[in-house]
Amino acid sequence: MTINQQIKPFYFDITDDEIQYFLSESEKILRSGKLILGEHTTAFEQAFAEYVGTKYAIAVNSGSSGLEIILRLKKVEGTTVLVPTNTNFATIAMVIRAGGKVQYLDMDEQTFAPSLAMVKEAVEVGRGLVTKPLQKISGVLWVHIGGVISPEFPQVVEYCHQQGLFVLEDTAHAHGSKINGVSAGNLGDGAAFSFFPTKVMTTCEGGMITLNNEEEDYIARSLRNQGKRGMDFGGLHTDFGNSMRITEINALLGRIHLAKLPEMLNKRQRAYELITAPLKEASLSFVSTEKMDIASNYKLIVHLPEGKNAKEVKTALAEEGIFLGGTVYEIPCHQQPVFQGICEGQNFPIAERWCPNHICPPLTSGMTETDAQRVGEALVRHLK
Repeated sequence: MTINQQIKPFYFDITDDEIQYFLSESEKILRSGKLILGEHTTAFEQAFAEYVGTKYAIAVNSGSSGLEIILRLKKVEGTTVLVPTNTNFATIAMVIRAGGKVQYLDMDEQTFAPSLAMVKEAVEVGRGLVTKPLQKISGVLWVHIGGVISPEFPQVVEYCHQQGLFVLEDTAHAHGSKINGVSAGNLGDGAAFSFFPTKVMTTCEGGMITLNNEEEDYIARSLRNQGKRGMDFGGLHTDFGNSMRITEINALLGRIHLAKLPEMLNKRQRAYELITAPLKEASLSFVSTEKMDIASNYKLIVHLPEGKNAKEVKTALAEEGIFLGGTVYEIPCHQQPVFQGICEGQNFPIAERWCPNHICPPLTSGMTETDAQRVGEALVRHLK
């Protein structure tokens, strides 16, 4: 068959003018000799905090580093943190690195996130085990999978606060997502964004912490900079931090992408609407964002109908020049070899049912309307 233009799952959204600006400013950075903790880092942090609506934003070298820092701020060492099993390796790994223990939560197939009922059940069960080591639950590390904010999440935050528990947000997928007038990253007690190359906006490598507590902001800046409280440089180390700083060049790219984030989100929303229209007409199921104010649309999560195989569908679409990216996530964390022994013997049936049985079609700010329509029509052909 004749292959039309390929539709790929990732698109680095940058114009020629933006590239020239990046090169010009990068030259200034290199000639200045100040490659970290300079004016671009500060400006990026201030702009990001303003965009999300938090008082503070702290730029770091990865979303993983951001998660570790906010978990350390909450002193999770020696406690249990509730975390969805349907998440990236880093979410679980950072709880462990911060000295905590993980209790997995299952997921709701309509949001690919836990439900309020699941959180309540885990808290109640946990309270019956407080005599055992590392069983005291300190809080929840929530994940906005695919950039989707569960409509129950504000209730989860309210419930957890009533129980004396913190709620942290893994916002690696949720740049710009908003519900009930509040942005992801400002819905709980702290958040960590990722700027990995595949994300809605990128710094190549990097991350951002968002907070509203002045003392936590002060400590977070110390932890990212080898524990140097109140100092960018020098030899006095007060906290057991690490080298988690973003570079000035990465921050510069972040400023460029943040400035155009609303435009990129508008394009992704239009693509989402065009792809999902034929899915709705064909009664094919997907994770909806209709209850959100704004969705990042990092991933469109499409449920595979009974009898359909993910690998076969991906292969068939690729033959038409439509290439699918990674899922969210094919293998839940409780089945990952690296985490063997965590919650051993427990079952998470909804995650086990849907993690291997969904696909994420391409959805980017670089898609034309024709591209998006083509993707939607192809999905119907191969899923019905």
